[in-house]
Amino acid sequence: MFFVLSKIFSFLISPFTWLLIWVILFMLIKNPKWKKRFKWIAISWFLFFSNPYIIHQLNLKWQMPARELKQGEVYDAGIVLGGFVQFNDKEKKGYFGAASDRFLQAVRLYKLGHIKKILVTGGSGNLMHQEYKEASFAREQLLQFGIPAQDILIENESRNTFENAVLSKKIADSAGIQPPFLLITSAMHMRRAEKVFSKAGLPVVDFPSNFTEMDFPMSFTGAIIPSFNAMNEWDNLLKEAIGLQVYKWTGKA
Repeated sequence: MFFVLSKIFSFLISPFTWLLIWVILFMLIKNPKWKKRFKWIAISWFLFFSNPYIIHQLNLKWQMPARELKQGEVYDAGIVLGGFVQFNDKEKKGYFGAASDRFLQAVRLYKLGHIKKILVTGGSGNLMHQEYKEASFAREQLLQFGIPAQDILIENESRNTFENAVLSKKIADSAGIQPPFLLITSAMHMRRAEKVFSKAGLPVVDFPSNFTEMDFPMSFTGAIIPSFNAMNEWDNLLKEAIGLQVYKWTGKA
């Protein structure tokens, strides 16, 4: 139920959703006074949420900073969160998505000797297709990258961050591996994930990846020209910020 509600909630907090609502109200309302109001609400809404500079600065403040591991810093396991695989329903196959840097970082850290095992957690985040399992796909890829089967652990039933944490703890406990673990997920998601894993009794050290923003000066035109990509980034930021508060209110973080 929580999983389904979270999907509905993500739709409702999207700036795109509300922009569409304001435009529809503008088109349907006959009263000239209210029609004018909704027109300016829609225009203002679009200009604010499509501004690249605003979301760039907010993302920089939200995402966790990069971490460099010291020589000799070794963990029993690195926990890789799902969200980096796209499935093609027609072909019944999975492909690496835009967030696959976390997968590459896990392989790199294993090869460098910083983690002894890789635990991938993630089932299906799709409401309609629960048969596609990210962790199972990741295991196949890790084997192709030369990671020994005995050093790969998977959890392929979780559908959200809370389930990632709870089910990963069960896997870690049964495997007899000792915390703290290196938590590998996107820099934007790390703030929420770290708190959820700690609350679930799984001590972790953050290792952010998939950085969406870098601290660099924007050109004047780049900072003011509206961008639909900026609106997409708002979706992710709001999901993380509000999601963290919801997890706190429900005792999950």
